[in-house]
Amino acid sequence: MKYFSSLIILFFFMNEGNFQKPAFDVEGHRGCRGLMPENTIPAMLKAIDLGVTTLEMDVVITKDNKVVVSHEPWFETEITTKPDGSFVNPVEAMQLNIYQMSYDEVLKYDVGMKPHPRFPQQQKMKVVKPLLSDLIDSVEAYLVKKNFPKVRYNIETKSLPAGDNKFHPVPSEFAELLMAVIKEKKIEDRVIIQSFDFRSLKYIHEKYPSIKTSMLIEDSDVNDFDGQLNKLGYTPEYYSPNQTLVDDKLVKQCHDKGMKIIPWTVNDTKQVKKLKKMGVDGIITDFPDLVKN
Repeated sequence: MKYFSSLIILFFFMNEGNFQKPAFDVEGHRGCRGLMPENTIPAMLKAIDLGVTTLEMDVVITKDNKVVVSHEPWFETEITTKPDGSFVNPVEAMQLNIYQMSYDEVLKYDVGMKPHPRFPQQQKMKVVKPLLSDLIDSVEAYLVKKNFPKVRYNIETKSLPAGDNKFHPVPSEFAELLMAVIKEKKIEDRVIIQSFDFRSLKYIHEKYPSIKTSMLIEDSDVNDFDGQLNKLGYTPEYYSPNQTLVDDKLVKQCHDKGMKIIPWTVNDTKQVKKLKKMGVDGIITDFPDLVKN
């Protein structure tokens, strides 16, 4: 027995130099919003070229129950050109409610040609809000074509209680429509579902316990760490806070609970280094190229 134990110890030291830490997770926010039109297929493919390990995106639902990649359940003024060539103004933006449109109607609006006021580096191109299914098909085909490793999909459900049946279906219906696409594309083992709406996460966890989930935390959230977990009702795989909330204590709290911590949205190289030094497991960024460089 003593001889066997000695062999185990020897094996450990011989292989210690070969041990690799889990890879730092670089998540491309809405693809790579700083460089390409957000939440579009070109943004996702560009993010892959820049070496992201996870594609972060948002989804909404149309009137005909299509799952569309979009940050808002309407056509936001910062990015939208109407079918007549004019830009969407702030007054009419929320009136262009995607939940009240068919996907054929959604396709009439361009979301890549208007110069973005906050991202001047963003490449302009004619592009539409894609179906999640089409985006996944394009990504998977691109990975094969380029002989790149598989990526993960971090998908946010855009819902709030006040928007139920106005801007989106109730959480259970929303989740089922989303999961139908995920199952059809056979990417269950590479998906994370994230949300500020804990109702969505609870439903996914109860109905699809093998699917990883991430709780999104805004800086306006008044609950403490334990209060947030108590509110959710279970411990998810990921905790994703606003970067301004992250300190050594929060990182330790997450790791003590067995959760990975992935702050958002980190667009400064100094901040990336600071967060990595704290021990975060990855970051969500509009500029994956800055992180890689």
